[in-house]
Order: sequence, then C-alpha cells, then structure tokens
Amino acid sequence: MAEQVQDTARGGGNRPALALHVPEPRYRPGDAVDFSHVRVSRAGEQARPDERCPASETHGLCTDLIRVLGEDDRAHGPWDPKLDADTLRTMLGHMALTRAFDERMFRGQRQGKTSFYMKCTGEEATSVSAAMALAGDDMVFPSYRQQGILISRGYPLVEMINQIYSNKGDALKGRQLPIMYSSKAHSFFTISGNLATQTPQAVGWAMASASKGDSRIAATWVGEGSTAEGDFHAACTFAAVYNAPVILNVVNNQWAISSFSGFAGGERATFAARAIGYGLAGLRVDGNDALAVYAAERWAADRARANAGPTLIEFFSYRAEGHSTSDDPAGYRSAHEREEWPLGDPIARLRDHLIALGEWDEDRQAAMDRSCAETVRAATKEAERNGILGHGLHQPFETMFEDVYETMPWHLAEQCAQSLREREVKFPEGLHGR
Repeated sequence: MAEQVQDTARGGGNRPALALHVPEPRYRPGDAVDFSHVRVSRAGEQARPDERCPASETHGLCTDLIRVLGEDDRAHGPWDPKLDADTLRTMLGHMALTRAFDERMFRGQRQGKTSFYMKCTGEEATSVSAAMALAGDDMVFPSYRQQGILISRGYPLVEMINQIYSNKGDALKGRQLPIMYSSKAHSFFTISGNLATQTPQAVGWAMASASKGDSRIAATWVGEGSTAEGDFHAACTFAAVYNAPVILNVVNNQWAISSFSGFAGGERATFAARAIGYGLAGLRVDGNDALAVYAAERWAADRARANAGPTLIEFFSYRAEGHSTSDDPAGYRSAHEREEWPLGDPIARLRDHLIALGEWDEDRQAAMDRSCAETVRAATKEAERNGILGHGLHQPFETMFEDVYETMPWHLAEQCAQSLREREVKFPEGLHGR
C-alpha cells in the first residue's frame, strides 16, 4: 500500500503526464492580424425577450451578439431603440467630447501637468450610450474608464480637470489618483483603484434601495479582466440571491493592462455566459454599436425597475490604445489590431448612421469636433489657473485632518491647530499669497 501511494505521488505508472495550459493571445507584436475567428452576428437577427422574462430565456443571448447598426449604416431588428435624431446627435456629441477630452488630458500628462491618465478611445459608447439609457439619478459605480458617464450627466469639465491635476480647485483635495472622480450630486460613486470593489458596492446599494422602497436602481462597470476578482463573483451571488435591482456591465475590450482576455477565462466562454451559472439574465452586446448599447442598458434598467431581477451585460469592444499612460501596448500586441477590429469605431458608426438618415453630414461633424476641442481647451485653461502637478502645495496642509470623522476628535483638532500655527510662522502671508 505504501509503495502504491508513493507511486501515485510521483505520477508514475502508465498514466499520461499532465500538461498545464497557459493562455496565449493569437497575435504578438509584428504578427499579421486575422479576426476571422470573431463571430459577428448579423444586425437585427437577435430576439428581444420581454424585460420580465425568466433569466433562462436570455441564455441564448449570452453567446450571440446583439447588434442594431448594420453594414448599410441603418438600424435593424427588435433591439432598435428608435431614438429621434436630436437624441442621436446628443449621444454623438457626448462621445465626441469624451474623445476630445481624452486627447487633451493625454497630452497634458505627457507635458508633465499630471501624473497619470486613462483614455477610453474606442469604448465611448459603453459609457455614454449606457448612461443615457439610465435615469439621471440612478446610482452608477464605474471603473476608471467611464469618464463618458460624467460628461453625459453634465459634470463640469473644469472640475474633472481640477481632479486630474490635483490642484487647489480639486474637490477631492488631492486625495485620489487622477481620473478617480466622485460626485454625489451626479449619482456617481467614488472610483476605486482596487479592481472590482465597485461591483459588490453597487449590489449592496441596489439592495438598500429595494429595502427602502426607493425607485432608483444601480449600475456598475468592470473590465473583463476584473471579472476574475473574487469581488465580482460575490456581487453576482448577492445580486441573484436578493434579486437586486442592479446592472452589472462588463466591458470586454480584449485586454487588461498587458494580458489578454484568456487569462480571465475568455477562451472558455463569453463573459456574458457567466450570468447563466448564477441565474442572472445575461446579454452580450456589440459594444461599438451605440444603439445596441443603449437598447440593452434600457432593457436591463426596465427589468430592474420591474423587480424582475439583475442583468449581466457584456459589451464586446476593443481597447484601441494603451491601458493607461503607464502602458505601451506595442510591447505585447500587434500594432495592426486596432485597424483590423471588425466592429469598427463607435463614433464613426453613429456618425454614419445619422448621415444615412439624412440628419448629419461631414461638415457638421468637423464643426462638432472643432467645438469639442475648443470646449476642452477653454476648460483646461481655466483649470490650470488653479495649478498643475508639481507647482507648489495646492491643498493646505491642515486639510489632511478633514473629511475623516463627522466630528473631529480632540487629538486631531490639536494637531490641526498646531499645523496651522506652524504654517503661519513659516508663511506669514499665506501659502498661496506670495
């Protein structure tokens, strides 16, 4: 018996040796790109079940791809949200402004005006269109690439830039990494750099809303890489068990910071298919189709408001640029992927749809782009008057004691008073008065 145990431990005998599978992307730097393996469904062919349907009726939609905009730039099928031209132009404007904002903030980081930035190029629809499908007071729990939500909800660009520059106008007093915004007035929960923490927070908030008999739902966004975090799975469990009025948006942009989606399980199944095991409704959506994104988010919102349950949505998209200003995608993926991506660019597709409807043209698009660039430039100049990175201490030292306790404890009050006295001795004219 002892010999048999030892033999088993050594893996001996006639049994074949085990092999460990390590996911490997199809293309590396210098490789030719062929996305023929990506199955792109025909626009308009996907059934649209009733929002109150059993979750099992959506299982087929977890492996298909909901699409509205066809190759002819027209809207097709039952998922067409039938938005009027003014709404489509507003949506296009929000996406164009988001891209213009990204471009200028990226340049600002390269110029040393801030330490860090993250663009959402190619993914604008997953935040802008989704946000427009929600009510303005629905609580959103974003990740760090949903700046389009704030722009859609009218949050001032100057305030966003103040936060990015961590200057004296920063409402968060320089305590957050750049781009990790927060705005209670816009129902925008504080962004966390700890991946996937926003998912159980969103579910908990939605449970509280239901417990209080409120009418507001919650929505959260997470990247496909972060679905491998335990927090995401805990969120799915609680959402299913308590029928929380929440939408779990997974933005599958194919890449985490330097690892492709296979390391999060993308080789085995779609990310929307994770809904099946939890008993959630699930939808897999063309994330570069602004109309499909809007329609799916509205469907999930209506379902949540009807107490029919939570929904997990996978937005199938592509990260066109680096993960952040700290990342160089040329080191791990082919430079040709962006151009070859079969689902195109969300802004171009919505623009072309409006042109096909006779509601837009190239000249108006060019004018919109110029206007967006000028709007961002003006906001940047205004924010820069409050300071940029490295140009002095923007927040008074004593602010480190604030916003921690509702009532400041006596020992912190003493330390705060001492720091004020010391500052007055060192800077008799005030820190910003020189």
